[in-house]
Amino acid sequence: MNNVFVIAEAGVNHNGNIDIARKLIDAAVAAGADAVKFQTFKAEKLVSKYAQKAEYQKQTTGNTESQLEMIKRFELSYNDHLSLVDYCSKRGIKFLSTAFDDDSIDFLKTIKMAYWKIPSGEITNLPYLRRVGSIASKVLLSTGMASLGEVEAAIEVLSKSGMQRDNITVLHCTTEYPAPIDEVNLKAMVTMGKAFSLAYGYSDHTEGIAIPIAAVALGASVVEKHFTLDKTMEGPDHKASLEPRELSEMVTAIRMVERALGDGVKRVTPSESKNRAVARKSIVAARKIAKGAVITEADITTKRPGNGISPMEWDNVVGSVATRDYDIDEALQK
Repeated sequence: MNNVFVIAEAGVNHNGNIDIARKLIDAAVAAGADAVKFQTFKAEKLVSKYAQKAEYQKQTTGNTESQLEMIKRFELSYNDHLSLVDYCSKRGIKFLSTAFDDDSIDFLKTIKMAYWKIPSGEITNLPYLRRVGSIASKVLLSTGMASLGEVEAAIEVLSKSGMQRDNITVLHCTTEYPAPIDEVNLKAMVTMGKAFSLAYGYSDHTEGIAIPIAAVALGASVVEKHFTLDKTMEGPDHKASLEPRELSEMVTAIRMVERALGDGVKRVTPSESKNRAVARKSIVAARKIAKGAVITEADITTKRPGNGISPMEWDNVVGSVATRDYDIDEALQK
């Protein structure tokens, strides 16, 4: 059974500080995540000077600056990225990052990543999809804010650009911070997987850890979750992120669920075997039975332990002849 690929989404929760970014990597390693993911962008190439902040960004960072001014504060240099790649290698965790502009795509092309993550906001960006599709080996396609038709169109663009279709994993996502529980619609994740015959996963923006764990139970092969060092830090995404202890709890729970899912074959397990005789029943005498008597239903009943004749043999026992005397509760013998 393949393990669920758990991505600890650092995003911009480093606040543009490389030291905080390294601490986030340390936290992801300590939690047992498979990868830690950042965001790669040049602010001026991502956002126009006219772009307003999203409502959740206004609530977490105020409304005195533009989206461009805010994002500029969270920009890491390419040299910073290379430093983080090296640090991830030393710490034994995979480095991932999402590119938000052409220059950043070209830069990340020089870094060997296990997956290219396409964010929900770029799922309708044709030139972006073509560029990533032409260079990526494996893609995680986040589908927040998208209809099934838009997801299908994006998959087709990636495929026609050179991307091997089977190397695309569709990630269900609800793009709100935090996402309302009644808008999560986890079953849509399964719907996408079946509709496109692709692996599927979940990028989570809900509060807490319950929903990503549920996603694993529904077959998610990838789970992504935002995390931070401290929810009270200044910045747009901290409040809707997990703190290190919560991230660790999520990963632990996911590992338990994936082990519990098993291979789907119904069988008697080793731990169950020793309990069969204790928990099951045998056919025993309900009253004294004399040798040579024809056994009737009134003569027998079923009681524990189950180390005698199985109750499934009831019809064969009724009408047979007792080969010896039986006392009450004594298990019948063939």
